[in-house]
Amino acid sequence: MASLGVNIDHVATVRQARKTDEPDPVWAAVEAELGGAACITFHLREDRRHINDRDARLLKETVATKLNMEMAIAPEIVDLACELRPDQCTIVPERREELTTEGGLDVVRHAKAIEKVVDKLTQSGIVVSAFIEPDNAQIAASAECGFHAIEIWTGGYAHAKTSQEAQAVIGKLKASIGSAKSHGLEVHAGHGLTYRNVAPIAAVAGFSEFNIGHSIVSRAMFVGMRSAVAEMARLLKENEPKE
Repeated sequence: MASLGVNIDHVATVRQARKTDEPDPVWAAVEAELGGAACITFHLREDRRHINDRDARLLKETVATKLNMEMAIAPEIVDLACELRPDQCTIVPERREELTTEGGLDVVRHAKAIEKVVDKLTQSGIVVSAFIEPDNAQIAASAECGFHAIEIWTGGYAHAKTSQEAQAVIGKLKASIGSAKSHGLEVHAGHGLTYRNVAPIAAVAGFSEFNIGHSIVSRAMFVGMRSAVAEMARLLKENEPKE
C-alpha cells in the first residue's frame, strides 16, 4: 500500500493571515501523524508566505515519521535544507505570483543547475525527488540528474472536465510509472487530490507515496486533523491496487 504524506502548508497559511502564532503547523504535523500520516510534507518558499524557518526547524526536531521538504533550487533554500537534513527534499518549480505550484519542474531545460543541487543534497544524506509532469523526457532527465524518486504532478487528472479526459490522463500516468521504474526511480504522486477524486488514482499500481494537503487541511477545519488524515488513509487503503 502506498503511504500518505500530509502537506501542512495551509495550516500556516491560516496563521499568516493574521500574522499571529496560531494555528501552529508543527502541532498540525503531530495530529497528522496520530491520524496515520506516514510522511509530513512542507514547502519552504523563498518568500516564506506560509511555512517559515522556525516551522522548518521545529518540524525537523519533532516529526517522528518521514519529513519531506518541498523546495526550489535557490541557494539560500538549498543551504538550509543541507543544514536541516530532512529525510527527503522534493524539488519543485516556484513563482512568486502563483497561488500554488502550477505544474512540474522542467528538468530538461534546467538540468545543469538541478544536477548540482541534487548532488549537494545527496551528499548531505537526503533522498531527492523531482516534482514533474508525466513526461518521458522529464523522467529520463530526472534519472540522469541523480534523483532517487519522482513525484508525478496529478493536476491534469484533478482538472479533467470529463470522465473520458480523466481516464486518458490515468493512462498517461500509468505509462509514466512504467518509464520511471525502468530508470530505477521510486514514484510518488500529488497535486489536486481530494476525498472525492483520489480513489481512481489510489487504484493505480506503482505509486509508493501520495502527498495531499489542501483537501485534508480543509476537512480538518470541520472534523479535526487527526480524523481528516485517518479518513484519507482509509480511502487509500480501500482503493489500493488489487494483486
